[in-house]
Amino acid sequence: MARISGVDIPKQKRGVVALTYIFGIGNSRAKQILAEAKVSEDTKVSDWTDEETSNIREAVAKFKIEGELRSEIQLNIKRLMDIGCYRGIRHRAGLPLRGQRTKNNSRTRKGKRKTVANKKKATK
Repeated sequence: MARISGVDIPKQKRGVVALTYIFGIGNSRAKQILAEAKVSEDTKVSDWTDEETSNIREAVAKFKIEGELRSEIQLNIKRLMDIGCYRGIRHRAGLPLRGQRTKNNSRTRKGKRKTVANKKKATK
């Protein structure tokens, strides 16, 4: 496996796909990095030369990725929660924050169902 910015990328995959294993690099940014490093998109990672790998490392280093990006995202979420805006309150409550309905769905954010028992009917 090749190692770029602390992440092992798979050798058997094409360069574009392999670079997306790094947090913060998607398909379009991977293409941009390979173009800047002058490496073909279809070349497999195992076929990269040492020079190409170092060029890719230099191109990747220009972007905010992995730990630095994760910490920035967490700081942004914490700031929203601290100022008490709508999105921050929704983050704090663990609810969806982009206008989705919560009556039926949103199980990913709300977690496993917590069943509430019905009221018992009064007997005469």
